[in-house]
Amino acid sequence: MPAGDLTEHLATLPLVDHHVHGAFVAELTRAEFEVHLNEGCPDPVPPWMTQFDSQLGFAIRRWCAPLLDLPAHAPADDYWRRRAELGTAEVTGRFLRAAHTSDWLLDAGFSAEEGLDGPGMATLSGGRAHEIVRLESIAEQLAGTPGRDYADEFGTRLANAARQAVGVKTIMAYRCGFDIDLSRPDARTVAEAATQWDGGRLTDPVLIRHGLHTAVDLGLPIQFHTGYGDRDLDLARANPLQLLDFLRAVPSVPIMLLHCYPYHREAGYLAQAFTNVYFDVGLGLNHTGVRAAAIVAESFEVAPFAKQLYSSDAWGPPELHFLGATLWRKAMGEVVGRWVADGDWSAADAVRVADMVGRDNARRVYGLER
Repeated sequence: MPAGDLTEHLATLPLVDHHVHGAFVAELTRAEFEVHLNEGCPDPVPPWMTQFDSQLGFAIRRWCAPLLDLPAHAPADDYWRRRAELGTAEVTGRFLRAAHTSDWLLDAGFSAEEGLDGPGMATLSGGRAHEIVRLESIAEQLAGTPGRDYADEFGTRLANAARQAVGVKTIMAYRCGFDIDLSRPDARTVAEAATQWDGGRLTDPVLIRHGLHTAVDLGLPIQFHTGYGDRDLDLARANPLQLLDFLRAVPSVPIMLLHCYPYHREAGYLAQAFTNVYFDVGLGLNHTGVRAAAIVAESFEVAPFAKQLYSSDAWGPPELHFLGATLWRKAMGEVVGRWVADGDWSAADAVRVADMVGRDNARRVYGLER
């Protein structure tokens, strides 16, 4: 197989986006749109700058503009004018279909009312949607329901929610960090913590640990947000290396390390060291734009290829759902294509690995039908 066929193969490969959120359904102002081009800061963009002047903003103008019938690198003002002219429904449909994603594994636990649900994503994209249950959201449903046994009620609700799901997710990196005792708490400790919890946003480490170990008992893949995120997260406490003791204690449950940047090399080591650990470099690709190829190259340093997955972690503007797929395909073509051109990899192996990371590994781990 000629090395040049790799780019064509990547372009037609239907991806499995194993961690994603719904695309927005409401019309946005330009100011609202630009806020969602910054993962770290939720504040309004200052009047003396624009988020289009970023790696993500430049990537949108390069890769997304042609889908809106504009030339590549169209000025930001022209881009926004055309986007507003087409309207959210048309724009969202164009980008979701162009992502060429066969399966979306949807975490609807964050601001779900603002984005498309699973059926909505499936309808507009032409793909399939699968549910990922967020553990902290299940716990927060119990707030303000005194008189119930917290542990029993949480277990029942999680089991019911997980019946239609392919995996679960924890955002403990945001809520308490990984640098805590991650062993299973006993029943008395859980009951005391539940009594003291006044409801609302769950940050109690005991209840978060309880939720995590209850999920372990289900046996479904467990997704962990790690690494990069907004400023609500203490990045130093989101290094997946701090999960070592937990990983040693749960050797049979698939552990999915999400995002990982800038700890993607650490995640790659963990994927090599533990049979049940997998990882992706989603989220980081969109926000690094033209530098995404460097992150993809580093992710291939030590981790077995059967332990890596594709994700976009897109939430909000549908440009992110399309761009995650586009930048991953482009990065794979550049990185792996160079290895083929240099004679270090065969073209056949390059195609096989692209299929593994972009589609087949997720199908296997999450038990998706072909």
